[in-house]
Parts: sequence; structure tokens; C-alpha cells
Amino acid sequence: MITARSLVRIYRLGNVEVRALRGVSFEIGGGEFVGIMGPSGSGKSTLLHILGLLDHPTSGDLAIDGINVLQCPERRRTLFRLNKLGYVFQDYALVPELTARENVYLPSMVRGMPRDEYMAASAEILGEVGLGERMEHRQYELSGGEQQRVAIARALVNRPSILFADEPCANLDSVTSKNILELFKKLNEDLNQTIVMVSHEDWHIEYFCRVIYLKDGSIERIEECKTTRG
Repeated sequence: MITARSLVRIYRLGNVEVRALRGVSFEIGGGEFVGIMGPSGSGKSTLLHILGLLDHPTSGDLAIDGINVLQCPERRRTLFRLNKLGYVFQDYALVPELTARENVYLPSMVRGMPRDEYMAASAEILGEVGLGERMEHRQYELSGGEQQRVAIARALVNRPSILFADEPCANLDSVTSKNILELFKKLNEDLNQTIVMVSHEDWHIEYFCRVIYLKDGSIERIEECKTTRG
């Protein structure tokens, strides 16, 4: 599903060279729920952005579904992101003027899906995340947990091969965070959804198949987890 080889990412801040990633290599199989963990500044978000084709490494190779995505022209990379990948961010990234349903079907509109299809798909996925009765509400009418579930529904509406989540519980209380993790677990188990999630909370580990631990831009270790899978 994902094969990363010797990924390096170097940023330049004026005359200062920052090595965010220092030759990271690993594989993630289809249907895995993998956590990326490590201290602040270890390269977690940088790695997730590269895996999700939101950033480009300075060097290295990355294959997703057998495709060398780093060698693809930018237009093909954009279409690959739109059709194969889903994203959930910690700040929700919703359009406040739109309803929950409109936020969710926006990616489908961009893909050119017929209106009756994206209306049906958005209603279905909002129902799956428990917001069937809230889909006509705008952002200010939704709790933090509900907003995050809208973001998850938007990420899933096109049925992506891989769901990337960058600290999706960072702005949520512990109860709501657990609900979000239980939803991810259900998606992973019921739909065999591949999920790659950045986290800084040790208790999240119980939901992961494996954890990739980063430190100073390098892989410190990769550990199998004792999950709560049924």
C-alpha cells in the first residue's frame, strides 16, 4: 500500500538548514491502522504531509498502490490525492459558511460527480459518522466533536484508499477524543480502511496495529501493538 524509502526533507530558514526527516524507510500494508508518534519537532507532521502528497521530499522514493507518486506530473498527483487519499486535520478546516453536508460533498463536486450522486453520498457518510440529523447545520452550530466528525465524513466521502489524520483529537476533550478513536477503529475494522494517524497521546496506542516512533527526523523504532480489535 505505502512504501517509503530513504525519505529526506530539508527546509531552509534564511541561512539555517533544518533537516526535518533524515532518511526514513518503512512499509504500511492495506487495512492497517498505523500511528506516527514522537516528541515535538521529531518530523511527524512533515512525514504525514509527504505521505499524503501535500509536500515533496528533498530526496527519497515513495510508492502508493504500486505507483511511484513522486515521479508523477503535478496534475496526476492532484488527481491521485483527490481520488485515492483522504485527510483529517486537527483544526477541522471546515468552510464556516457551508452546512455540514455542503462541506462534505465539496470534494465530490470538484471530482465532477453528478449532483444526485454527491448528495446521496454525503448524506450516507454523515449518517455513518452519526450526524444524519445534523447535516444541515453550519459550523457554529456544531460542537468540536461534531465538527471533527464532519471533517472525517468529508475525508471519507470519496471512499479513499488511505485516510491520513494529523492529530485529529488535539483540540478535543478526552471523552470526545475516545469517540473519534472508536469511530476510526470501526472504519478500520468494518471497511478495512487504511489509516495513518499522527498522535502524541500514549493511550491512543491501543487502537493502532503498529506505531512508527520518530526522533529528530529518524525512525527510533517500529512497534507492533496489542490492539482492541475484535
